[in-house]
Amino acid sequence: MRENKERPQDSVEQAPTAVEPVHPLLEVDGVSKHYTLRRNWLGRPEVVLQAVDRVSLKLMQGETLGVIGESGCGKSTLGKMLVRIEEPTAGDIRYQGKSILGLSGQELKRYRSEVQFIFQDPYASLNPRQKVFDILAEPMKVHGLYEGERLNRRVYELLDMVGIPGAYSERYPHEFSGGQRQRIGIARALSLNTKIIVCDEPVSALDVSIQAQILNLLRELQQSLGLSYLFIAHGLGVVKYISRRIAVMYLGKIVEIAGAEELFRQPRHPYTKALIDAHLTVNPRERGRRMLLAGEVPNAINPPRGCRFHPRCPFATDVCREQEPGLEGDGGHRFACHHPLAAAKGASAP
Repeated sequence: MRENKERPQDSVEQAPTAVEPVHPLLEVDGVSKHYTLRRNWLGRPEVVLQAVDRVSLKLMQGETLGVIGESGCGKSTLGKMLVRIEEPTAGDIRYQGKSILGLSGQELKRYRSEVQFIFQDPYASLNPRQKVFDILAEPMKVHGLYEGERLNRRVYELLDMVGIPGAYSERYPHEFSGGQRQRIGIARALSLNTKIIVCDEPVSALDVSIQAQILNLLRELQQSLGLSYLFIAHGLGVVKYISRRIAVMYLGKIVEIAGAEELFRQPRHPYTKALIDAHLTVNPRERGRRMLLAGEVPNAINPPRGCRFHPRCPFATDVCREQEPGLEGDGGHRFACHHPLAAAKGASAP
């Protein structure tokens, strides 16, 4: 099987080359998602969880945009809003220049055929009562893309694309390994007229060796099909390996966004540097210069005033506690910080 023939993750050092587009394929503009947990006797929201708060970003044709952050920062909720599993509380999402929030009927059906989702858990995302053939054929039947012999050929073509033998199409999900199930999930995402795939931590439930195989497969498919990925994960190594640009989220907000190599070379936000420093290093000289964070992530029900990171930031001052910073910066590197780190190898701020 192809699973044993993939290159190890560490064997490829360069990030995938992306097509340089002129206009964004997908644009998120000030999107928020707030969940009302309790209402008062008048029916007005009393306790509100701010899962995502005024997030803006752009996804270009043929690129991979990584989204990283600690658990609960809102990155999965953001991904679900892009495919309208969740509806935004505020803001707008535009696909090819047109808002998706007012879509219905055939327009919404077309959008959902072009923007697909890969779930985190390959054990729970496949219907255990369906054979693999039916799992892949059902979306194409619903959207009226193929039928008869063309449908059969397309199913086997999809299996071949992800390295699953066609003879396995009559098997059930429980007969496959975790890596094979995730390959089937990828094949299902490709079964329609797919242009964008939202990958919600697609390798976090897999063994490290299998993670590398799935990442290499995603890169190969992107290069051959011109796909765009929004790749959500909490592992920095995984995101750096596959992404062209990376957005860092903290407590529902984007605190920094930059090219993958630049972000790791010179992070400007203290939280970004702390995430990078949290990874193990083989160089003992680097260990002494790591930035360590104190305290816990604040509650999204009652986020801190001003900069949401200030209770854990070693550089916080009064302005950080009173004023919320906006995303600023030059070119493609933007950060939300009143006291950004020096723009040289992530050096500490004064």
